Amino acid sequence: MTCQVICPPKDSLLIFLPLPFVVALLLLILLVVMLRGDEPAKRNRAFLALVALCALQSVVVGLRWGYDVAALRFALPVLASGVPPLVLASFHSLIRSEERSVPGAGWMHATPTIGILMLVLLAPSYIDFALIVEYVGYALALLSLARTGTDALDEARFEGAVAAHRALVIAAVSLCVSALFDLVIILDFEWTKGANIGLIVSNGNMLGLLFIGLTAMVADRARAFPVASTVVDEDPVSVPQDREILDRIEQLLVSQKLARDENLTLSRLARRAGLPARQISTAINRLAGKNVSQYINDFRIAEACRLLRETDMSVTSAMLESGFQTKSNFNREFRRVTSLSPGSWREQNREEKPGQEGGAINARGYR
Repeated sequence: MTCQVICPPKDSLLIFLPLPFVVALLLLILLVVMLRGDEPAKRNRAFLALVALCALQSVVVGLRWGYDVAALRFALPVLASGVPPLVLASFHSLIRSEERSVPGAGWMHATPTIGILMLVLLAPSYIDFALIVEYVGYALALLSLARTGTDALDEARFEGAVAAHRALVIAAVSLCVSALFDLVIILDFEWTKGANIGLIVSNGNMLGLLFIGLTAMVADRARAFPVASTVVDEDPVSVPQDREILDRIEQLLVSQKLARDENLTLSRLARRAGLPARQISTAINRLAGKNVSQYINDFRIAEACRLLRETDMSVTSAMLESGFQTKSNFNREFRRVTSLSPGSWREQNREEKPGQEGGAINARGYR
């Protein structure tokens, strides 16, 4: 990327458009899509605030380096310091409230912004170093959250848990990339007296904020619709073993057809089973050798296979009936379980003679 502004010919009367403005426009479109795509009850304020802040920061970068509005140089680091805490808060919304940080700890995330504001007023030469430390610190916090896999995001719908987990990792990498650009800015001041700072800031803004905005949209789509709390019959004294836990989960998934609920999350499954989410995750990891999302999707694929084999409904109808909402996730999971596309699986199984098992799979999703 070599040109940071879209410039007209010298004799043109058109106003040039800094590239950060283009990024801001894309982020605003993303924000509108998120607002229109969700019911008001499902909207995640943290994700919406994150995308809005990224768009605002892009506009300020465009004004500062596209139109040389020097007064905004004080606003840029303050806005930038607000991005990492919002990223972490956004992904924390995909975690059951009981598993989050200590109540009131959220106010601690305002500390970086307050600290940067103080540096702007008292010691501006340390701003870039402080931002690097903040961005890398929050990136490590995100990677720590992602370390346990998709089961850590127990408020994410099982269908979108994999995508949300990938978005979490990408968001962490984006924060590291932004920190790298801050380091390059420091080196540029040392080597060229800041001759390339506009180019560096614009590139860093475009890459970092756009990636963060996109990951926010992907993760936001994984959130489940709010439901009234479910009363469960939980025995705090009894600690069931892995096999008992798995049997209880299977009973819920089969007899109550919970797997077909596209809004199902690990925390909601835990409430229905009367068990801690961590116990369910551990039992499935040990006995089935997979995460909870894959385990639930095995049941969904088994139901989809039954519908494709025994009925004339379309692949899309079978997908929706079995609990999936998007074709991309359905096709990916179907291939993971059966090694075939839905259409190919139906064609092969309908050609079998009566009594043959062929490619059929059982209730757990296995051949």
